[in-house]
This record gives sequence, C-alpha cells and structure tokens, in this order.
Amino acid sequence: MTTHTQRGKSAFITGASKGIGRAVAQALVGEGYSVTITSRHQPEIEGVAAELGAQARGVACDVKDPQAVQAAVDAHVAAFGGLDVLFVNAGVGHFASVADLSIEQWQDVIDTNLSGAFYTVKAAIPALSQRGGYIFTLSSLAGKNPFAGGAAYNASKFGLNGLSEVLMLDLRDRGIKVTQIMPGSVATHFGGHTPGEQDAWKIQPEDLAQLTVDLLRMPARTLPSRVEVRPSRPRKG
Repeated sequence: MTTHTQRGKSAFITGASKGIGRAVAQALVGEGYSVTITSRHQPEIEGVAAELGAQARGVACDVKDPQAVQAAVDAHVAAFGGLDVLFVNAGVGHFASVADLSIEQWQDVIDTNLSGAFYTVKAAIPALSQRGGYIFTLSSLAGKNPFAGGAAYNASKFGLNGLSEVLMLDLRDRGIKVTQIMPGSVATHFGGHTPGEQDAWKIQPEDLAQLTVDLLRMPARTLPSRVEVRPSRPRKG
C-alpha cells in the first residue's frame, strides 16, 4: 500500500504561526516530514519553527504576493529536494454588512483566502508533480452556508471550494491528490479570538491535524475530495 506518510518527505504549510496550520506542522513533523511554515510575521514564524525543531523552516511570506509565494516554494524545494504535501491554510476574515464592509476589507479577504490559495498552488504544482503530491485546502462550512455579515468571507470560501474542486479534476492526471477540508467551529485565534475553556466544545486544531495525517494514510487509489467536519456536540443557544 502506497501512502504519503513516509520518512524523507516534506510539506509546505501557509498560515502556520498558530492554530490549525501550526497543529498540522507539528503532526507532520511527528510523522517524519520536513516542513516549511509561513506567516506574514517573521519573528513569530521563526519562533514556531524553532519549537518544532531541526526539521522545520520558518519563512515570512504574504500569500497575497505571488512573487513572494513562488520564492518561498522554490526555497523549500532547494532546501528539501522536493515537495510532497501542500497545506493551504492562510486566511483572514472581516465581518460586516455589505453596506458597511470597506473595499479594502473585501480585497484583503478575497486576495488572501482565494487569490492567495491560487498563487500558492500555482507555485507548488511543478514540484508536487514530480513526486505525486497531495494538496489540502482549508476551507470552511461557510463555503456552503452563508450568514449575515459574511459577504467577503463567504465569497472567499465559496470560491475556494470551487477552486479546490477544479484543482482535483485538473491535477489528478498528474498524480496529485486534492482534498478540501471544511470545518465548522474551531478553537483558534481567528478574528482575534483567544481560545480557552469556553471553546472545549469546538473542533480543536489538533483534531484537524489528525484528520490530515489520516487522509495521507489513505491508499493511493482512493481520494476523499471533500471532508466536512463539525463539532460532535455543538453548543446550544
């Protein structure tokens, strides 16, 4: 059985200074992967890489900048000799009614969550094609369930879901798997939230990291192309 969890492999993870991206990086290091983790904030991402150990590189990279993304991916390939797993996780959110949402806020969300995902995947395809890689896009149940005040965020995640489905169809003949992960409420720092005991009912970042490892262990012939994840006991009221 051929799986993607093998020693000597490497992963590139965006938005990994905290939360889901950081948890995925930690899990993959535990599986023997070398990882490049990115964030817009250099001291923060370098600190996380130091905590993960010698298998990790921390790189400052804004996914809204396609040249910066390409340079970061190229540096990863040069450092590790290839690329096996891409975890597209970088995301932001601004929440307001359409009347109150600024153009700058709209652009920040769409450019990060959707265009940034495209830039990242585009940069990584040549290296992933060499080794039969795996792409994960971190979407959201907000990509199918609109809510008031979510114009930019909903649009970005609806778009990311569409992009992910096309990537799956475009890239499978290259031997690249694509899975979109769509979680509900996750206990992260997203939107300035500070996780705590009040979030015990939510999906935890390490749960999604475990899911990622489990998907990588699937037989090469099988592709769960979309995975929806919900809290098993959501808070009432």
